[in-house]
Amino acid sequence: MLENRNQNLTPIAQLGEFGLIKHLTENFSLQNPSSEISVGDDAAVINPEGKKIVVTTDVLAEGVHFNLGYVPLKHLGYKAVVVNLSDLAAMNALPTQILVSLAVSNRFPVEALEEIYSGIRLACERYKVDLVGGDTTSSTSGLVMSITAIGMEKTETIVSRKGAKPNDLLVVTGDLGGAYLGLQILEREHAVYLANPNMQPEMEGYDYILERQLKPEARTDIKSKLEELNLLPTAMIDISDGLASEILHLSDQSKVGFRLYEEKIPLDTLTITTADELNLNPTMCALSGGEDYELLFTIAPEDYDKIKNHPDFTVIGHATDWEQGNNMVLRGSNELSPITAQGWDAFLKR
Repeated sequence: MLENRNQNLTPIAQLGEFGLIKHLTENFSLQNPSSEISVGDDAAVINPEGKKIVVTTDVLAEGVHFNLGYVPLKHLGYKAVVVNLSDLAAMNALPTQILVSLAVSNRFPVEALEEIYSGIRLACERYKVDLVGGDTTSSTSGLVMSITAIGMEKTETIVSRKGAKPNDLLVVTGDLGGAYLGLQILEREHAVYLANPNMQPEMEGYDYILERQLKPEARTDIKSKLEELNLLPTAMIDISDGLASEILHLSDQSKVGFRLYEEKIPLDTLTITTADELNLNPTMCALSGGEDYELLFTIAPEDYDKIKNHPDFTVIGHATDWEQGNNMVLRGSNELSPITAQGWDAFLKR
C-alpha cells in the first residue's frame, strides 16, 4: 500500500490539501455539545460550559516512535489518539475534542491516509471525542503525526502531579510491562522477515502483549470508578515512559520520596513467560519498558479501604519524606535498590 505501485491508488496531489482534509474528515460526527464549530472553518469553537479546559499534545514520527514495517496504519491512527487521551485521564479530565495534523511524503497514497483516519475515527467513537480541526502538509522524511487533545473538568476535581504527601499510598491500574514485550516480539519477527521474507511470523500465543503495544487503551474509565468510590487521588500520572520514570516525576513534582515493593508490581502471566523466553527481567520491563498507558496515583492512607480488593487497583508502595529518596524493596528481601529512570527518551540515539 505504501509504495504506490498499484495503479488503483490515488496520489495525494490529485485531491490537493483542502480536498484531502474534506475527504478524510467527512465521515466524522460530533458527539459533544461543547463542540460548537469544528472541521471546515478557520478555527474550532469550543464552549467549556463553566469548566476548566485541559490540553495536551504529542508528536509521533516515523522511525522514532513507530515502524511501518510492522505497525498497521489503522492501529497507528488509533494509538495516536489514545496516547493523548491517556494524558487527559491522568489529569482526571473528561476528553472531549482532538485536532490532528499530518506531514506525509509522496510515497503515501490517499488510501494510506484513509487507513490512518479510520483508526482515528474508531478511537473518536470509542472514547466519544470530536475531531474539530488539524492540518496536512508534505514531508521529505516519512510520516509525522501531531495530535492535540482537549478535555474538560471542574476545578476541584482536576488532579496534577503535585499533591502527594508522605505516607500516601502509591497505586497503579491494570498490569505493566506487556507493551514493551509486545514490541520485542514485533521487532524479533520483523528482523526474521527482513532476513528471509518467505518466513512466516510467529505471533500465535502473544495476542495480549501484541495488543498492549499495537492497540493500547487509555484508562478514561478510571475517572468514573474513582467517583463511584468517592475517591480523589492526591497526585496522578500516566505510565507512558515506564513505571520508574513516572515515579520519579511524581516525586519531583510533589517533593516526596517513594518506597516501591517489587513483589507488588502487577504483571500478567504472559508478560512473565515472554520475558523469561527472551531472557529479560519482567520487573525491568515494567520499570523501564513504557507504553502501558496505565495510571499511577497516590491516595491518602485513610482511603485504603475504598480500593482494597478492587480488581482495577494495586497498591505497590507508599510515599516517604523527600530526603529518603526513591527506592524499591527487592522481592524476597528487605534490600533497597534506588529507582532510576531508564525508560523511553525520544532524543537518545538508537
